[in-house]
Amino acid sequence: MRRHYITLALIVLLLALVIWLNLPGPGISIGSFYRSMQPVLGLDLRGGVQVLLEADLPESTTIDPQAMEDARQILENRTNALGVAENQFQVAGERRIVGEFPGLSDPERIISVIRETGLLEFVDLGDTPIPDGTVIKTDFGQTGQDVSPTPTPQTDSTTSGTEDPTSKIWHTIMTGKELKSVGVSTDGKGGYEINFVLTTNGAQIFKDYTTNNVNKHLAIVLDKKIISAPRIESPIPDGQGRITGQFTYDSANALAIQMRYGALPIPFKVVESRVIGPTLGEDSLKKSLQAGYIGFAIVILFMAIYYRLPGIMANLSIGVYALIALALFKLIPVTLTLPGIAGFLLSTGSALDANILIFERFKEEIRSGRTFFQALDLAWKRALPSIRDSNIATLITCIILYWFGSQFGATIVKGFAFTLALGIGISLFCALVVTRTLLYVLVDQMKPQAKHLKWFGLVE
Repeated sequence: MRRHYITLALIVLLLALVIWLNLPGPGISIGSFYRSMQPVLGLDLRGGVQVLLEADLPESTTIDPQAMEDARQILENRTNALGVAENQFQVAGERRIVGEFPGLSDPERIISVIRETGLLEFVDLGDTPIPDGTVIKTDFGQTGQDVSPTPTPQTDSTTSGTEDPTSKIWHTIMTGKELKSVGVSTDGKGGYEINFVLTTNGAQIFKDYTTNNVNKHLAIVLDKKIISAPRIESPIPDGQGRITGQFTYDSANALAIQMRYGALPIPFKVVESRVIGPTLGEDSLKKSLQAGYIGFAIVILFMAIYYRLPGIMANLSIGVYALIALALFKLIPVTLTLPGIAGFLLSTGSALDANILIFERFKEEIRSGRTFFQALDLAWKRALPSIRDSNIATLITCIILYWFGSQFGATIVKGFAFTLALGIGISLFCALVVTRTLLYVLVDQMKPQAKHLKWFGLVE
C-alpha cells in the first residue's frame, strides 16, 4: 500500500501540472522553446483555404521523394514569411502537395503566391544582356531530363531566324535545389550585396561554368522571369558567390528571399483550390461539442449508477485523461479537426472498456470468495491480456490510417489516426495506473470491507 500511496502523490502532482498547463496564460517559454498553449483548430473548424499542387513535369519524369519534401518545406517557409500562421503542407503521393491555411482572411493573396511557386534557375545568357523582369524560355522541364553544365541555347521553331531573346530557349545551368544558403551583407562601400553558398554538386557545376564563361552573363530566373542578370567577373571555384549591383537593403533582402524561398527543386502547378467558410467551421465545432458533452454526461451517469464507487473512480480517471490529453494537444501542438476530435472521443471509449473489463473481473473474484485486495490483484492480471491485445490492434490500425493519410494527402485521416493513437496511450495510463491506484486507496480506507459490498455493485 505504501507504493500505491506514493503513486497517488505522483498522480496529484501530474494533475496539478496539467491543470496549470491548461489555464489561460502567456504560454511557455524555455530557451528557444515556446508554446502559446492555445488550441490549434484545423481548416474544417476555423475555415480557410486548401490548395492542391502537382509537379509541372512530364509524366515520364521520375521525381525524387527528397525533392518533393524539400519543396514542401520551402513552400511552408515562403507562406510563413508572408505572415500566414499555422499553415500546413504535406506531400500526397509521388507528384502532389496539399496546402492548408486555417483562418486565412485573404485567400486570393495566398493563392496568387502559391501559383507563383518559385522555380529558381541559373540560366546561361552568353553575351546577351537581357533586362531584369524579362520573361524567357528555358530548357528545364521540357524534355524530362536533368540539367547539364553545357550551355546549348536553342531557337524556338515557331520563331526561327529572329534575334528576339524572348523567342530563344536558353539553357539552365542548374536549379535552386543546389542552393545551400543565401544572405545579405554590406559591400564595404555603403551598399549591399547578396551572398550565396552552393551544395557540393552545385559548386562543381558553377566552377566549370564560370571558368569557361568569364565576362558573360548568367541570369537568375524565378518562374521564367529574370530577377537579376549579373556578369561573371571571375571564376568561382569554391561554390561561394555574390551578386552585386545598385541594391538597397530592401531590394537586396527581397532578392535573397526570392532566392531562398523560391529555390524549389521542381516546378508546380495549382490543380485545385477551395475556400471553406468560417461559419461552417464554427457551426460544426458547436454541434460536435454539444454531442460530446451529451455523450460524456450519459457515460458518466451510467458508470456511477451501475458500478457505483468503482464507476466514480473511473469517472475521476476519465477526467484526468481529458486534462492530460488537452495539455498534450496544446503542448505538441496538435491541429484539431472534426475527425481529430472524433478520434479523441473514441479513445475515451477505450479507457472505459478497460475499466469495465477490470470491474467485471473484480466482481467475479469477490463472488468466488476472494478478499477485496486479492480480487483487485487478480482482476488486473486476468483483464490485462484482453486490454493489451485490443489496444495494440487499435494502434496498428492507427499506424495504417496515418500512413494512408500521408501517402494520399488525406489530412482528416491523419488527424483522426494521430489523436486516436495519442488518446489510446493516455487512456491506458489512466485505466491501469490512475483507476487502479484510486481503487486500492479506496479499498484500504473502507474497513471492514464486507460491510461495503453494495458500494461496489455486488448486492442490491
